[in-house]
Amino acid sequence: MNDTRRTLDARGQACPQPVILTRKALAEGGFDLLEVIVDDASSRENVERFAAYANCTVEAVAEEGPVSRVLIRPGALPAPEARPAPAPEAPAATVLITSAGIGSGDEKLAALLMRGFLYTLTEGEITPARIILMNGGVRLAVEGSDALVNLRRLADRGVEILACGTCLEFYQLKDALAVGRVSNMYEIAGLLLQGGTLSL
Repeated sequence: MNDTRRTLDARGQACPQPVILTRKALAEGGFDLLEVIVDDASSRENVERFAAYANCTVEAVAEEGPVSRVLIRPGALPAPEARPAPAPEAPAATVLITSAGIGSGDEKLAALLMRGFLYTLTEGEITPARIILMNGGVRLAVEGSDALVNLRRLADRGVEILACGTCLEFYQLKDALAVGRVSNMYEIAGLLLQGGTLSL
């Protein structure tokens, strides 16, 4: 019996897109083998790692110059409802973002990492309860920001977006806020003290 095969061409896609596309294809199913085509070593490694995480078998990896073809046989993905849920008493997760990029060093890389992080949050099964934007992080939520699409998608999924009012005023951006609402230090401090905070 011949295996049915689906090909996913993820060449030219920036991280984390090849992994997200692979996850979606595996969730859709309807094939025996998934061939994922990528054009850099990091994407190939990320797709291979995700396949292992998703209980799949990487049957072959063919390299043709910078292009790699990863052949994946789907495994038994646990149904979302079968995965352990967080304990009800656990505090809701808060993401604190204090700049328009992630990390120090090259600003373009920092901005690219932030876009990738926010996009990954929109594609995940679990989202934070809220995102708090302070200092330069408020720039992500104003008109003209590259992050607006992903922040709006998160807001549509029920994630509360809070922007520090003092920060918006300092940068003269209060009238430019395009997603979420203005918050204050009292509210922000209270939310952060509840625990379960990831700080970027």
